[in-house]
Amino acid sequence: MVFGVILAGGIGSRMGNVEKPKQYLTIHNKPIIIYTLEKFFTNAQLEKIIVLCPNAWIAHTKNLVRRYLGETDRIVVIEGGATRNETIMNSISYIEEHYGLDDDTIIVTHDSVRPFVTHRIIDENIRFAQEYDACDTVISATDTIVESVDGKIISDIPDRRKMYQGQTPQSFKALKLKEIYQALTNEEKEILTDAAKIFVLKGQKVHLVEGETFNIKITYPYDLQVAHSLLEVNGKC
Repeated sequence: MVFGVILAGGIGSRMGNVEKPKQYLTIHNKPIIIYTLEKFFTNAQLEKIIVLCPNAWIAHTKNLVRRYLGETDRIVVIEGGATRNETIMNSISYIEEHYGLDDDTIIVTHDSVRPFVTHRIIDENIRFAQEYDACDTVISATDTIVESVDGKIISDIPDRRKMYQGQTPQSFKALKLKEIYQALTNEEKEILTDAAKIFVLKGQKVHLVEGETFNIKITYPYDLQVAHSLLEVNGKC
């Protein structure tokens, strides 16, 4: 089975003084999370979509799903974890409990605040996860990347031709992801930034999927303005 896993655990602290997490902010009278869910809901390859959010927002999220997507058993809303990777593990636990896990179980994990993901990106994530066990959506770095260990002095300037900017989806064979994650030490878990690094830490290959520059993550107030403009250009999706 192939599952969409929508990560909606953010609280939107970088968005400024807003009354709700950023995934529930509206653009053209529709919550950001709904634009994202619509992309996954209309993809026939995804047999089930699991939305993970803070416990306090579960009822609200379910109400939004019913309002905009109707009564459906293809979307379930459950509680996320304390960290991004714990949230993904919660989704795998849910899958294991209700459907079982095997070598063919695929999860396509995606930020709820990346509403401009395309069907091409989702389809390639599914295909490459099936073929390579793990894949990550990226775009080539256009700016020079500067490394500074202490935040004051440049320690390295990597070759830009080898640098990429990570996006989502990130997709995996769920059973293998679970097994590798459980094999990590506590020290390794503390340095994780995303799920792809779970594979990298253990020397496992992660295939690249070409993203899109417009597959933006809505994080700051400026991003909301960009999203408004993108929706205007695309007929409000």
